[in-house]
Amino acid sequence: MNKHIFFTICCCISMTVQAQNNSSLFRNANQPMEARVNDLLKQLTLPEKISLLGYRSQEVQRLGIPAYNWWNEALHGVARAGVATVFPQAIGMAATFNDDLLHQAATVISTEARAKYNLSTGKGNRLQYMGLTFWSPNINIFRDPRWGRGQETYGEDPFLTARMGTAFIKGLQGNDSRYLKTSACAKHYAVHSGPEKGRHTFNAVVDEKDLRETYLYAFKALVDAGVESVMCGYNRVNDQPCCTGNILLQDILRKEWKFKGHVVTDCGALDDIFMRHKVMPSGVEVAAAAIKAGVNLDCSNILQRDVMKAIEQKLLTEKEVDSALAGILRTQFKLGFYDAAAANPFAAYGADSVANAGHAALARTMAQQSMVLLKNDQQLLPISKEKYPQIMVLGTNSASMDALLGNYHGVSSRAVSFLEGITNAVDAGTRVEYDLGSDYTDTVHFGGIWAAGNADITVAVIGLTPVYEGEEGDAFLAAQGGDKPDMSLPAAHIAFMKALRKSNKKPIIAVVTAGSAVDISAIEPYADAIILAWYPGEQGGNALADILFGRVSPAGRLPVTFYQSFADVPAYDNYAMKGRTYRYFNGKVQYPFGYGLSYTSFAYEWQKMPANIRTAKDSIQLSIKVKNTGTRDGDEVVQVYVEYPPVDRMPVKELKAYKRVFVKAGSEETVQFSIPAAELQKWDLATRSWKLYPGNYTIFAGGHSADKKIVASVKAGGRK
Repeated sequence: MNKHIFFTICCCISMTVQAQNNSSLFRNANQPMEARVNDLLKQLTLPEKISLLGYRSQEVQRLGIPAYNWWNEALHGVARAGVATVFPQAIGMAATFNDDLLHQAATVISTEARAKYNLSTGKGNRLQYMGLTFWSPNINIFRDPRWGRGQETYGEDPFLTARMGTAFIKGLQGNDSRYLKTSACAKHYAVHSGPEKGRHTFNAVVDEKDLRETYLYAFKALVDAGVESVMCGYNRVNDQPCCTGNILLQDILRKEWKFKGHVVTDCGALDDIFMRHKVMPSGVEVAAAAIKAGVNLDCSNILQRDVMKAIEQKLLTEKEVDSALAGILRTQFKLGFYDAAAANPFAAYGADSVANAGHAALARTMAQQSMVLLKNDQQLLPISKEKYPQIMVLGTNSASMDALLGNYHGVSSRAVSFLEGITNAVDAGTRVEYDLGSDYTDTVHFGGIWAAGNADITVAVIGLTPVYEGEEGDAFLAAQGGDKPDMSLPAAHIAFMKALRKSNKKPIIAVVTAGSAVDISAIEPYADAIILAWYPGEQGGNALADILFGRVSPAGRLPVTFYQSFADVPAYDNYAMKGRTYRYFNGKVQYPFGYGLSYTSFAYEWQKMPANIRTAKDSIQLSIKVKNTGTRDGDEVVQVYVEYPPVDRMPVKELKAYKRVFVKAGSEETVQFSIPAAELQKWDLATRSWKLYPGNYTIFAGGHSADKKIVASVKAGGRK
């Protein structure tokens, strides 16, 4: 009897608590956001508040708040969470120069994320990588080709990075007027792009001009676009740790830019401040400094472990803890965590919303548009299936899963290797033969050379994979902690290509996989055509076949400069922009920023020439007639660049508009652009403000940054 009475009492208490929880103001979706946040803060005890400040957010059982793991990744698909659509690596998606397509991809990613979250929580699971708070995209500037994580970025140009990053976060966060579909995060704030080996200790020294014009440009754009979260980096900037520095977190992010979302630390960044940077004596001081600087969420356990000690030592107040916690509670409310599931427009997403045929088709389109044709001697490509009935597929990466997936990836049940894509694209009457050909280290022993001589044409897939370039630890075969020591392709692959060419006079197509600039010149003499495939995602094999056999005309463009060697760029740990990227490097290169060949040709003509401007409030209006002068339909990436008046430290040139446009053979399309004059402003170190410098500006358009198909001059600061 006593057991029954005890059980009944427990049930009554549980029902009473649940009823109280359901009637709490913070559970009322009709109440204003701030009222709900404040009500929840009032109901939480101080220890409970502190328990919520880490990425492993603890359960508050008495209020019906489940545990939640904030850490999730979606760089080019829902990552590390089982089956998901895997799009090309971020650098490849940047090579599309198609932010509309990237927005579609991000919309698919957020749909799959909601479905996986619904399915997981429906089973009562609260797992890491199954949540709705994504720590993507990476919008650091790929300023140096040595950086292994450059593959995660949208390249070296701030304007392109800002456009692509904005499209991505809008796709992740959705357009519902009430709820976030998922939460996006702009990382790593700021001035964080290697060396990877020293990322926990380096101090990026940069003046305010480079800081504003290059390193903060995309972050400002994403904040303006409503990104929900910003991740502070491991490093210091001008001696201030990114996760406790008031200049970045308070003066610029909160006060100047009016950022209203939450700040999360990179994982272990607070530990770095006292253990590696050694600028504070212990975690207690770091916890207090981080809260005061505006950090809301910790990807470690420093805040959960040491905030109470900081309060006891009078380094912090509970009010400051409330302010920090409020930031992440707002995000949770926006995601619908405290509302009835039925009220959420994304609650019905299920298994049929994950990795379906439509999503795979989009991944294929993205991969098609990302690949860059670098060489095509005598118009070898596209291949005629009738002319080449015997195809040899060779190379270390021709059947590699790693070469498809990149880093921070999901798992695809539809992954198609390059070998499989080529085989799928031809009929059973075509002979396709495969051989690995070489490995990554042996420069003497090769396979498939004799067999290639018996084929009509050979496709050799070589290059890097993410174990040779990437993040510290993940790229476990990288020579320098994830970074590249040079631009070289594997010596074994160069030797293999040389041996293949020596023994085979028939056409050879080289397909190179990489997430960064590599030395194409080392293999260029041995291939009749060269395609840069990046790490093209689950549909990489089908997309390559689509290009090889002419189903689509290639139009991918390089989002980075392909230098001749690392000797052409400054020291890796030098963060000054002088001599870096196409914006500040004026020497000879292998391939310029924005470069990529096509199966057709295009002519440009001014439809409306740009006019003079007076102030930064004006806009430069222009339109360009693009004519396909070749015999094949195809995309052209129209790129508009600006050259500045001869003022000290002006860029050589800068991308300020672009548009990917499809033009049928013999037809023409008109592309219109509007460039705000504010985009031409540069940071004035004397006044510490933006300034539109008077003088003559050259506006040119073409297919890449060194292609001046049409040119116009615009005067700024004078009469219109």
